[in-house]
Amino acid sequence: MVIRTVSDAAAGAFQARFERRWGHLTHPRVRALAWLLDSPDLLDPSSSHWGGRIASLAPVTPSVVDWLGALQDDPSPLDAALGPKFYSRLGLYAEKLLAFYFEQHGLLQAHGLQVQVNRNDTVGEFDFLLRDGAQGDALLHWEFATKFYLLEGAPDPGVFNHLIGPNLADTLGLKMRKILDKQLALSRHPAAQTLLAQPVRAAQALVKGWLFYAPDATPALDGISEDHGHGFWCAPTQLPQQRYVVLPRLQWLAPFKGRDVEVLDVEALRARLFDLAQPVMVATVDNVEGWEVECTRGFVVPPDWTEQAAARRLAGMLPA
Repeated sequence: MVIRTVSDAAAGAFQARFERRWGHLTHPRVRALAWLLDSPDLLDPSSSHWGGRIASLAPVTPSVVDWLGALQDDPSPLDAALGPKFYSRLGLYAEKLLAFYFEQHGLLQAHGLQVQVNRNDTVGEFDFLLRDGAQGDALLHWEFATKFYLLEGAPDPGVFNHLIGPNLADTLGLKMRKILDKQLALSRHPAAQTLLAQPVRAAQALVKGWLFYAPDATPALDGISEDHGHGFWCAPTQLPQQRYVVLPRLQWLAPFKGRDVEVLDVEALRARLFDLAQPVMVATVDNVEGWEVECTRGFVVPPDWTEQAAARRLAGMLPA
C-alpha cells in the first residue's frame, strides 16, 4: 500500500476543476447532472478486480456542454422529467437524472424494467438498457450506483470492506459483489429473455461517487480510479477553522454552489452537531462574487463511529 499526503489544495482539486468548467451551472439539478456526466469514475475500469465489467460514460462533447447550458437557461424539460415528487433516495434521484440524459440523446431503450416470474415474484430490475451504437441490433445492460464510502482502518486489498457507508448500511465490497454476482446476470434469466426484443451484448456497472479519508493522508487503492473524488472524515473536535455549509442529501453529488444559505464557523458547526448521532456531510466554502462555492467536503462522524464501524464489519453485521 502506498500512502501519499494530501494537502487541502489537492483535496479540493476536483472541486476547483469542476468550478472552472461548470461554474456557470447554478441550477442544482443541472449542476448535479453535469457532475454525473463529467466526474471521474469511482472504480478503475482497467483493474483486474472488476473483470472488465465496469462501464464508463463517453467524454463530454461540445454539444453536450451546449445542451447543459441550455438546461441552465431553461430547466423546465429536466424538471418535468423528474416530476414534482420529493426524492428521499439519492440513488433514485441520480438515476432519474441519468435516465433523462440517455433519453434526450437517443440512447435509452428502457429504464427500471422489472423482470417478474409472476405477479408476486420479481426476479430483478434493469437499471438501464441502452442502445449499443457499435452494434445496432444489441443492447447494453448497465447497473448504476452512486456511492459514498469512508475508509475505516487499513485497506483490505481486493476486498473493499474497509470502505464503509457513513450510516453503516453497506461496504463497497458487499455492494460490488451484489452487482457483479447477481444484478449483472439478470439478462440471462429466462423471464428476462422473454422481455428483451434484442440480445444484451454486455452487462456492466457504472459507479459514481466520493470516498472519504482520515485527515492528511489517503491511500492509493488498487481497483479505485486514481483521480476519484475524495474528501475527509473526522469527529467534530477535529474540524479545522473554516466556513462550513451543511449539505442536504440531494446536494451530495456535485460540488456545492449556492446563495442565501446558512454558513457556519467551526464553533457554530460544533454546536449544531452537539449529540451527533449520524454522520453529516459538510462542505468548506469560499464566497465568490456572492456565491458560496465548495472548496472541500467531508463527513463529520459521531465520536464512536470508528468503533461502531469496525465492530459491525468484524461481526459481519452489514447487510449483503
